Amino acid sequence: MVLKTFGWSFAVTALGLVAAVLFGGWTAFGIVAILSILEISLSFDNAVVNAGILKKMNAFWQKIFLTIGILIAVFGMRLVFPVVIVAVSAQLGPIEAVDLALSDKDRYQELVTDAHPAIAAFGGMFLLMIFLDFIFEDRDIKWLTWLERPLAKLGRVDMLSVCIALIVLLISALTFATHAHQHGGAHVDKAETVLLSGIAGLITYMIVGGLSGYFEDKLEEEEEREHEAEEEAERTGRPKSAVALAGKAAFFMFLYLEVLDASFSFDGVIGAFAITNDIVLMALGLGIGAMYVRSLTVYLVRQGTLDDYVYLEHGAHYAIGALALILLVTIQYEINEIVTGLIGVVLIGASFWSSVRRNKRLAAAEGTDSDDKTEVSSGV
Repeated sequence: MVLKTFGWSFAVTALGLVAAVLFGGWTAFGIVAILSILEISLSFDNAVVNAGILKKMNAFWQKIFLTIGILIAVFGMRLVFPVVIVAVSAQLGPIEAVDLALSDKDRYQELVTDAHPAIAAFGGMFLLMIFLDFIFEDRDIKWLTWLERPLAKLGRVDMLSVCIALIVLLISALTFATHAHQHGGAHVDKAETVLLSGIAGLITYMIVGGLSGYFEDKLEEEEEREHEAEEEAERTGRPKSAVALAGKAAFFMFLYLEVLDASFSFDGVIGAFAITNDIVLMALGLGIGAMYVRSLTVYLVRQGTLDDYVYLEHGAHYAIGALALILLVTIQYEINEIVTGLIGVVLIGASFWSSVRRNKRLAAAEGTDSDDKTEVSSGV
């Protein structure tokens, strides 16, 4: 099971490390290995959240997530995205931006650093909306009951999460962006950039998340149709089209997953510049890490881990909330990637431990009930 799920990740790791040695020797090998670990540690919460969405999709779209999805994740976000940032911020053509990334790495890193407030605001707002919509929803299973119960009651207020997100964005723009550092130590006013980028992140979440939610509501109806189509195909002997089997709901959830992954990857891409400004090594290291995150997502789905450890999803969403706030703070202040990664690991670890304790309590209660039933049936 492990080899089947992680096989491609192991293969990509081997190829990536060999490519690193051929490209830049053993120093490059070490950099790529460190970047891979960085990406995995920063994105574990991403895998847990992804798994919660992916389990609603059929086998066909799970395969698409691991094939086309990984191409988008590795080449789109880890290779093309940093180049696009430079092209837009420096008003360069795509070819000029690529040439700059390969020939003048210091200038390239400087341009990406200058674009950081816009990236942090966009990603921070998108992730913050995910967190707020989660904690304001009334759920049957609550992890931190003392906090989640009153928040669920507050969540009955329409558009509350949007209002809070806009307030946080306004505070961030006025507090951090007006004194954001730029290269050379100068202070520049980035408030307008942060506001526009943050609103763009909010709009992106509402469009993609709204479409995903709309079609997710119709998922049961789609599944009924798929079941009928499968029965019809068995009767007639004609194979059912895999794309038709997937339905619109799965497509929009796939789209939502890709935007979600993009937002999660911001901290990894930005953090990578603290280790290297070589775009080739960055793409290799972050690409390997992205493969493991994808494989881990599928593994969690197939093992039913989220069903067995019910608080994991809560821990992951709290980690998302922390990451969103950290991204907004980094508009002005530098925060070590190790701190970001550790916060996520601690929150998810705590939710896992709480899930284990809950399972033990339920098992003990079931054992007591079965003992009582045995005594009654035997007439004791």
